[in-house]
Amino acid sequence: MINGLKPFSYSGRFITFEGIDGAGKSTHIQFVTDLLREKGYQLVVTREPGGTALGEKLRDLLLHDKMNLETEALLMFAARREHIAEVIEPALKRGDWVISDRFTDASFAYQGGGRGLDLDKMRQLEAWVHPHLQPDLTFLFDVSPEVAQSRLEAARSPDKFEREKADFFNRVRHEYLRRAEEFPNRFRVIDSSRSIGAIRETIKELIGEMD
Repeated sequence: MINGLKPFSYSGRFITFEGIDGAGKSTHIQFVTDLLREKGYQLVVTREPGGTALGEKLRDLLLHDKMNLETEALLMFAARREHIAEVIEPALKRGDWVISDRFTDASFAYQGGGRGLDLDKMRQLEAWVHPHLQPDLTFLFDVSPEVAQSRLEAARSPDKFEREKADFFNRVRHEYLRRAEEFPNRFRVIDSSRSIGAIRETIKELIGEMD
């Protein structure tokens, strides 16, 4: 196990993908999904905010509606609690591998780093919502906000986070890297400015460590 002891018995694995908007993480989720299915693993591929019927309703509010910062953080964790209870923990107990596009590290990065919410409040929410559950492996796709922004310009209509300025994403990136330093056993920081082929070779090696 990459992340140590578990509070309940399960044989599945929990992998999360993180990074600022435009870092390219979504590009590699399908690659990892295909790779693990070729190895014969049963997978659940999900995302945050979202992953459940309630979570998807909250996602629409969170990505498009203006709201108080603490309201935003509380709704993120409310969607997460539902996600864990309804999707993540049942899948892990079945022995499935769970692949999630974002998890709590994103809340620390966006609401904490980007928006400036007190990190102690974030830690309290984390300890309440999932006191014993952490990903086994977290891929952090790291790239400068300038490169990320150039990628987003060709993307779909941006949500409220994607419309933020470079200084916001610099703060988000800084908090992601701080989290990676705090939890080096589960984080793997990937230079997302490299070619897709080079990144995928790195991912294959890291996934191989979990077999």
